[in-house]
Amino acid sequence: MKEKISDKTINRLTLYHCILSDFITSGIETITSVQIANLLKIDDSQVRKDISLLENSGKSRVGYIVSDLKKSIEKTLGFAHPKNAFIVGAGNLGLALAKYDNFLNYGLNVLALFDNDPLKVGVTINKKEVFHISRLPELAKKMGVQMVLLTVPRIAAQSTVDFLVDSNIKYIWNFSPSVLRVPDDIEVWNENLMGNFLHFSYKISN
Repeated sequence: MKEKISDKTINRLTLYHCILSDFITSGIETITSVQIANLLKIDDSQVRKDISLLENSGKSRVGYIVSDLKKSIEKTLGFAHPKNAFIVGAGNLGLALAKYDNFLNYGLNVLALFDNDPLKVGVTINKKEVFHISRLPELAKKMGVQMVLLTVPRIAAQSTVDFLVDSNIKYIWNFSPSVLRVPDDIEVWNENLMGNFLHFSYKISN
């Protein structure tokens, strides 16, 4: 990698990866920047610029080798180094994420879920057990987990995050509809599902 990659570029690279995966499934061995650009409705010069950030020997004019380009994206974005994580909140969204097997293909290994509802504790979802939230510090230390997917309701989000910070969780992928207050050394990525929908809805309406 020649330089730090921006969030927007990372987002495009993940879309390129999806396209490459589809090409591999279809048995297609090469791809051009124009093909990628046409599928995503962006300029092919942007695709070439993004790919130039990768350690890839392909030539845009003659096409990239699909499998090699896919591996380059995986290496650059860290797919090859799985990151263990917990899901905190075993509601509908948490359960849906636990059932999503494709996470592991992108380097995310969900090990367990946590909740404070005694009716959910002990249940197994997609081979992942639901533990009481009180056991998270112990299991995070034992399993070496520093990342959490947070799917609790808004009213419980901040108090849960305070608990996670005290439990030495450093990385939080926030699916709850809440802006979280965390110390400077904690990384939070907000997955704004409703915001994305409203953006889409605005484009439809205009």
